[in-house]
Amino acid sequence: MRAVGIILAGGNSNKMRELTQRRAVAAMPVAGSYRAIDFVLSNMSNSHIQKVAVLTQYNARSLNEHLNSSKWWDFGRKQGGLYVFTPTITADNDYWYRGTADAIYQNLDFLKRCHEPYVIITSGDAVYKMDYNKVLEYHIAKKADITVVCKEMDSNEDVSRFGTVKMNDSMRIEEFEEKPLVATSNTVSTGIYVIRRRQLIDLIERCAEDDRHDFVTDILIRYKNVKKIYGYKIKDYWSSISTVDAYYQTNMDFLKPEVREYFFKKQPEIYSKVSDLPPAKYNPGAVVKNSLIASGSIINGTVENSVLFKKTFVGNNCVIKNSIILNDVYLGDNTYIENCIVESRDTIRANTRHVGENGVKVVVEKNERYAL
Repeated sequence: MRAVGIILAGGNSNKMRELTQRRAVAAMPVAGSYRAIDFVLSNMSNSHIQKVAVLTQYNARSLNEHLNSSKWWDFGRKQGGLYVFTPTITADNDYWYRGTADAIYQNLDFLKRCHEPYVIITSGDAVYKMDYNKVLEYHIAKKADITVVCKEMDSNEDVSRFGTVKMNDSMRIEEFEEKPLVATSNTVSTGIYVIRRRQLIDLIERCAEDDRHDFVTDILIRYKNVKKIYGYKIKDYWSSISTVDAYYQTNMDFLKPEVREYFFKKQPEIYSKVSDLPPAKYNPGAVVKNSLIASGSIINGTVENSVLFKKTFVGNNCVIKNSIILNDVYLGDNTYIENCIVESRDTIRANTRHVGENGVKVVVEKNERYAL
């Protein structure tokens, strides 16, 4: 493909509460066996984008470990590849990334060394499938300066955490509001952009000269009446996991047969780093209904409408309902969990009860197990 990919995975969301104290949002586990960034990396690979840069910053250790080998997404090749960039102190710069535009600016040499004429910019915290070739064809046909991938949200959805757009009949964006207090449109930006590489370099350098650091505010909104910025609407599944409720709901969506079929059984596939773990084991007396159980798990109790990630141990007489149990959690006997997200590597003591009474409860026991 005639494009290079840039994945912005360095941000932190305070709305994720305790879940991002250990990891970046892009490294959040999704659907039992995946990480959030797997979806965009798979989309890049399936769209035949051979060169992809991931810009990381906040709590990047877990994310960097996940990305330590590019072979899982078929980026291990002689030409192109997967590049991971973290903030670096140089003679000219000693800042962390101060925004999305500044993150690109600090790695501008990467773009200048590329030969591909276009750039696909995406975030690393959304769950979706997309062929970026179709967006690029639309971008070229419209003779656009920038193309923004948009989605029409349901009328009951809170869109105040997104950027909202208004387009005219030709799909040119006329209004762009970032995280509005009162939204006047239900069409949101998905954080996926197509732009010509040379133009991106020029716009990013202008931002740096003016001491501006944010891609949305200082490029999209600032230039919306100067540059030809078009919207490309999608109708397929797309979900941003930037809040606890959104993360919970996204995982719960994978309990729906149509969502599982869309992601797991229809081409193209979603790839992830593979762990060498035995299949899940269901001991006598275990009861599992409408749940995803990942490899390496051992189930002794009752699990209903829940997602259990890798290496989860469920003790005798445990009951888990409408919950998400992250990797490597030990649940002691007679534990009751409902409407909760249990943080990874936790040990939930026997005979304890955690219930999310008013929304989703995040359970962090802080009694991690360390190997000797």
